[in-house]
Amino acid sequence: MNETKQTEQFRYDPNNLLESLIKKLNLKNDAALSRALEVAPPLISKIRHRRLPVGASLLIRMHEVSELSIKDLRELMGDRRTKFRISDKQFKPKDTSSSNGQAAA
Repeated sequence: MNETKQTEQFRYDPNNLLESLIKKLNLKNDAALSRALEVAPPLISKIRHRRLPVGASLLIRMHEVSELSIKDLRELMGDRRTKFRISDKQFKPKDTSSSNGQAAA
């Protein structure tokens, strides 16, 4: 089981996704890619150096710009999961009552 997890982690490669987008969009570098995706250049750098994962909103933006399917984009970066687990915290409403008992104006 542990070997499978390590193998899947080894296959994850956001650089392949970024390089494929640069090639498909006929761009020169990461700075041009960040302009095409309308994101800050440090975001691309953080993804390339694996300090930040490719988020859903960025993946959707890549889809809009490149016209590649989300499935194709995920495969380019090595994400081959068939199911996604979402935390139940995302569906719980936030507690809007104030701690001092006064109603908000």
